[in-house]
Formats: sequence, C-alpha cells, structure tokens
Amino acid sequence: MILVPVTYKGGIYRHDEIMDLIEDLGGYIIQKHVIAQEVVLQALVPKDDIELIRRIGKPLTGEIFASPLVGTEIAVVSPSLEIHHLPHASCDTAEYIRRNGAKTNMVGLARGFGKRIAQLNDEERDVINEHDLAVYLLGDFEACIAHKFPVLRRGITVPIVLCGGPSTEVLKSLIDPPVEGYVGSIGRFMHRTKESEELSRLDEIIEVITAVLDRRRVELAKDPLSVSPARLMNVVNEKVDAIHDVLSPTPVTVQMTGLRVKLPYDTFAIVLKKTEIEGGTTIGDVADIRPSRMRDYILIRVKPFSETNVFI
Repeated sequence: MILVPVTYKGGIYRHDEIMDLIEDLGGYIIQKHVIAQEVVLQALVPKDDIELIRRIGKPLTGEIFASPLVGTEIAVVSPSLEIHHLPHASCDTAEYIRRNGAKTNMVGLARGFGKRIAQLNDEERDVINEHDLAVYLLGDFEACIAHKFPVLRRGITVPIVLCGGPSTEVLKSLIDPPVEGYVGSIGRFMHRTKESEELSRLDEIIEVITAVLDRRRVELAKDPLSVSPARLMNVVNEKVDAIHDVLSPTPVTVQMTGLRVKLPYDTFAIVLKKTEIEGGTTIGDVADIRPSRMRDYILIRVKPFSETNVFI
C-alpha cells in the first residue's frame, strides 16, 4: 500500500466521518486545523483511495488535493534576524512552505552576515541537521554568496535548497560542491510578496523542494524504515498521556525518518523507549531516541529494516 501526502479542506460539520474514513483505509492524520467553520486535515492516505475520499467529502463541501510536503519538517535559514534579512523574504517563504503541508522552523544565524565574520556555530549546525531539508535564503550579491556560503554550509548533512538574488544559472556556477536545489531571483526585499512574479518564485521554491524530497523518498524506499513515522506518531499519542498536556500546535512533529516529540528528554526518553508499538516490539527496538538541540525536545530516529530485521 502506497501512502501519499494530501490536504483535505471542508466544513467542520461531520468532518469526523472523513477522519474515521482515512484511518479505516489505513491512512494517518498528521495534523488537524479548525479555522472558524472550516477544518483542514493534513494526512497520508492510500493512493488508490483518494477518489473515494473525494467522493464522500464532496457532499460535505470538502475537497482533497496533493500536498507533497506533508510529513516533513523544513528549516528556513536566514543570515541574521536583522530587518534586511527578516521578516519579509524569510517569513513569506516559510509561510508559503507551511501552506503546502510542511512544518517549518525559522533559523536566524547569530553570525551569518558580513563576509569577514560569517560563521555557523555548533548549535545552529545541529538544529539545522535535525530537519529533513534546509532552505538557505541569501542576499543579492554574487561575490558575497560565493564567499559566505561555504562557511554557512559547513557540517550540514541534510539536503540544501539555496535561494538568492542572482539567477538560478549563476547560483549553480557559484557553488562548489553543488547543493541539491537552486532557486534564483529571490533575494532580499523590503515588502510582502504580493506581485505575480514574486509569487511564482515561491511556487518555484515549492517545486524544487518537492523534487529534492522525492529523490530522498526514493533513497529511503531502497531500505525502508522499520516503522512508519506517522504510525509511530499515533502510538505516542495513544500511549503517552503527557503529550496531551503540551500546548504546542504540533506536540509530535512527523519527519521523513522519525519524530520530534515536544516533551522533556530527561523525563520521557525512557518512557518512550519502553513504549510498545505492537507484539512486544518497543520504540527503543526500532529507533534511536536522542536529545534535541531545539529546547529540551526529544528526537526519535527510526532505524532502517537492514539494521533491525523488523518491519511493522
């Protein structure tokens, strides 16, 4: 069964029927948003059952459409928190990515500005590497990008999509070794992205991110994970009662290879490790449980089948 990421939008009336349908078909609800009288469900559903969900949701004024970034967590990296880097370009990009299903986190570097002092500290590097992908939003000058980017990418192991003011072709010529994706003609600007040309650049960012993550999914399929992160999320929600006291909109964030659980590591790492998934198999049997550099959260990294010989 192939699960594909989708978003369902419809009226709040009887939306629980859609949720039950998705779960009965073997899918997973990643996140639920209720906005006034509308509900938005981000989910992974069986590819062959999308038309069934669409048909049942139509009388409820519901629609379902592909959201390729659902179930991913993406870091949007800005050289600084100052006004010429934030809030417009970085915030608009992060929000646009979020609308397409991803969970985004802004990472403003402490020393990312200026060719002479640009650097990436250990904590920033580790936080970025906890994500599925990093989008770097740099400035308008070719010489500045060529000089600073090798320093700002040092130690980053996740795929990188580089955005900057020069054209895409120029960005590609500046960067060696190459990164996984490039989007040019989107540098620093001091206004919201309202014009059609600017919005088309944001659409291009989504297309490039989707292509990079699709290649990553193909790699993961060669040695599949021992358990789906979405299923692991359901296990945590059902068996760890403390997660329901977390006030964050996403107490459990689904990633491509695991979860970010927003509970204190020292208190709940052992609890999670001993939590049973099925048939006596625990989370600790099929995943590494690590402290996150982001606050005091917990990272769960699911091991591939080749390491565990377990597939749930």
